[in-house]
Amino acid sequence: MHWPIAIQAFHDYLLLERSMSANTREAYVHDVRLFVRYQEINGLDTAPLQVKQEDLEGFIHWINGLGLAASSQARIISGLRAFYKFLLVEDLIDDDPTELLEGPRLRRKIPEVLSVSEVKALLEAIDLSDPQGHRNRAIMETLYACGLRVSELIDLRLSNIFFEAGFIKVIGKNDKERLVPIGEVARQQVQYYVEHERLNLRIKPGQENFVFLNRRGHKLSRVMVFYIIKDLVEKAGIVKNISPHTFRHTFATHLVEGGADLKAVQDMLGHESITTTEIYTHLDTEYLKETIQLFHPRIKF
Repeated sequence: MHWPIAIQAFHDYLLLERSMSANTREAYVHDVRLFVRYQEINGLDTAPLQVKQEDLEGFIHWINGLGLAASSQARIISGLRAFYKFLLVEDLIDDDPTELLEGPRLRRKIPEVLSVSEVKALLEAIDLSDPQGHRNRAIMETLYACGLRVSELIDLRLSNIFFEAGFIKVIGKNDKERLVPIGEVARQQVQYYVEHERLNLRIKPGQENFVFLNRRGHKLSRVMVFYIIKDLVEKAGIVKNISPHTFRHTFATHLVEGGADLKAVQDMLGHESITTTEIYTHLDTEYLKETIQLFHPRIKF
């Protein structure tokens, strides 16, 4: 059995026998396809029914290297477990390779935050002479200026960018729309990319409205955005676990630290509950100590 056939059968099983929602089906199928993509990138060609535990362990190591959050890794592993349970139910395999698979230990923690100087270092690490240089600069500026989720970034459409008004329309979770201001620097970078680099691409039919495209004229994948950021982090010499979400967290944290209204930040992030936004109100403890040392006449550490 080849992967496309197995994945389609898995999808049909989730729809017809498990009655899962479209979003859940899409997530599970995406997890399996990501494993297939991992094999392609690494020159592997293991068929669905021949996959062993060690193959999946190599995949987990790979996604961990992409900088995905532990919760995201756990969800991907959950999708693979569902796929191999399906193969068991259908009597296509005798042993479940995910049975003894260990995922990341989940713990509630606040993601890394970039300092202003680290954001600057990442931007300066971009080679603008590279064919995708201005695209990557526009991506980074947009992530930091607008606090987008990676899914919102890759789904951003030209028809939803209002340069003159200084806003972009974002399609968030559950297809909820919101307007987010886009700063002048980010606007200039996106506009330059659209009018110069993107204009020269041979865009595939159906992809014309997506802002950020790969060199083949398709919209970018989530994995590619992770790769772009991972490469820049290495070039900038930053020793932190950085992912696209780090820019969303940094966006919100810098706004709150600068005195922004929490309700406004909530609206820009697209959070339904203000309690979700409140995690961005944290401050670095060393910064607090430094503030006390500088301004309080009686406290010494």
